[in-house]
Amino acid sequence: QVISGGHYDVDCYVEDPNGKTIYQETKKQYDSFSHHTEVKGVYTFCFSNEFSTFSHKIVYFDFQVGDEPPILPDMNNRVTALTQLESACVTIHEMLKAVIDSQTHYRLREAQDRSRAEELNGRVSYWSVGETLILFVVSIGQVVLLKSFFTEKRPSSGGAGT
Repeated sequence: QVISGGHYDVDCYVEDPNGKTIYQETKKQYDSFSHHTEVKGVYTFCFSNEFSTFSHKIVYFDFQVGDEPPILPDMNNRVTALTQLESACVTIHEMLKAVIDSQTHYRLREAQDRSRAEELNGRVSYWSVGETLILFVVSIGQVVLLKSFFTEKRPSSGGAGT
C-alpha cells in the first residue's frame, strides 16, 4: 500500500529465481498478492516510481511466509469433533487474527493521515509567513504614505527672490 507521495500509486512486479515475472501491476495504490512457490531460491520484487520522478513515495508491504501451524496438536488429523474448549480456542484465535489485520489497517491509515496533516501544516506555515511579510510591507507603505501627507514641502531657494 502506498502511504504517501504523488497520487498514491506505484508500479510493482515480482520475479521468481528463474527471472519469470509472476506478478506485475502498474499505478496501484493498494493490492494483495498470494503465491505458492514451485521453485526454491531468491524471489525479487520491485516497487517502481519511474512515471512520477518528482514525488517521493512511502510504501508499506507485508510478507507472510509459510502456512500457519495448527493451534492444537493433531488438529488436521482429528476424527472426532472439537470439544467446547478447543472450539472456543479456535474462535478466539480467528478473532485475534482479525484484530491484527484491523490494527495493521489502522496503522496504515494513521500514517497516511499523519503524512497529509504534516504536508498541510507545511503549506499553512508558508502561507502564514507570506501573509506576515505582505502585512509588514503594506504597513510600512501606509506609514510612509501618511507621513508624506503631513510633511511640509518647502519651496527651494533658487536665488530668485523678491
